[in-house]
Amino acid sequence: MSDVYIIGAGIHPFGRTEGRSGREQGIYAVREALADAGLKWQDIQCAFGGSSAAGSADIMVNELGLTGVAFTNILNGCATGGSSLAAAQYAVASGTFDLAMAVGFDKHPRGAFNFKPREYGLPSWYGQNGMMLTTQFFAMKIQRYMRLYGIRRETLGRVAEKAFRNGEKAAHAWRRSPVDLETIMNSQMVNDPLTKYMFCAPAEGGAAMILASQKKMNELGVTGIKIASIAVRTRPPNSFEVFQPGVSIVEGGKPTQLASAAAFEMAGIGPEDIDVAQLQDTESGAEIMHMAENGFCKDGEQEQWIAEGRTEIGGALPVNTDGGCIACGEPIGASGLRHVYENMQQLRGRASARQVPNNPKTAYSHVYGAPGISAVAILEA
Repeated sequence: MSDVYIIGAGIHPFGRTEGRSGREQGIYAVREALADAGLKWQDIQCAFGGSSAAGSADIMVNELGLTGVAFTNILNGCATGGSSLAAAQYAVASGTFDLAMAVGFDKHPRGAFNFKPREYGLPSWYGQNGMMLTTQFFAMKIQRYMRLYGIRRETLGRVAEKAFRNGEKAAHAWRRSPVDLETIMNSQMVNDPLTKYMFCAPAEGGAAMILASQKKMNELGVTGIKIASIAVRTRPPNSFEVFQPGVSIVEGGKPTQLASAAAFEMAGIGPEDIDVAQLQDTESGAEIMHMAENGFCKDGEQEQWIAEGRTEIGGALPVNTDGGCIACGEPIGASGLRHVYENMQQLRGRASARQVPNNPKTAYSHVYGAPGISAVAILEA
């Protein structure tokens, strides 16, 4: 398997863009990525992309050009973007293609995600009693975690406060105004213990990456960021995941733990070697739990980490430097690739006011999607 590099990255601002479809936002991101790499659409040999609510990704060839490109649609819940990147990486690393694209976009209506029980192998009563509401699931999960490991509710608020503070510095973010801790804590309760400012919201946006083999990158005379490793994993026995009708009395593994361990092993490094990380933060509790599930700390240590500012932009491990899903929103198809886009900006030194100091060399991106799928990618400058 040959080394693979990201040589171009593009993004359409997240949030709400009236008059522009989700597909058009994806096309915008693709054209930005192509320009970043100094390529034309005709140069791309294969593409992988996904959207949950804005149509099939391959339809974008109508506007980009009918080149006969091999285009595969991918849908893996909130892990769609990470899965698209993984598929593109596999295609190039195998030697089948020299240039590939990963793209994701979406345009969700206002309100909570509207999932249907039957699509996840669940009976209708699961939805009728409200359990298809992801806000309820995440609230119950963090309630359990807080009781087990002594996480205070104020810590949830501090995660959200950091998100809005970082989002103010990111041109592609949706929520670009700071929100103080008191406002976050006293805002409308959605599902205890999570208030409305602790949640991300469905949104719009697009992101795209251009991948190349080392040989092709050298031929083009461009520089890129190496994909040190990438891993996608589903849930093991006894894990507790979204859209699961019961909790095992046996403590099981987690898809994030599996994906993280595999990615670190492939990259030949450990959590202590990561300079900046983007972690799935569907809500504040998710960022806290994922800090431990990805191996950066032990369960319960997050309380001290956050109090000491270790996850701030200037901290020991900056987390969600562009504000994450809480500030950017979560267009499902694009969200995982936004993580990678942000890490590209950080490793290239292009993150402006949110730039992590001391020239970061390694970056970590993690996504988690229903019904228990996780993808991790590690980049090296």
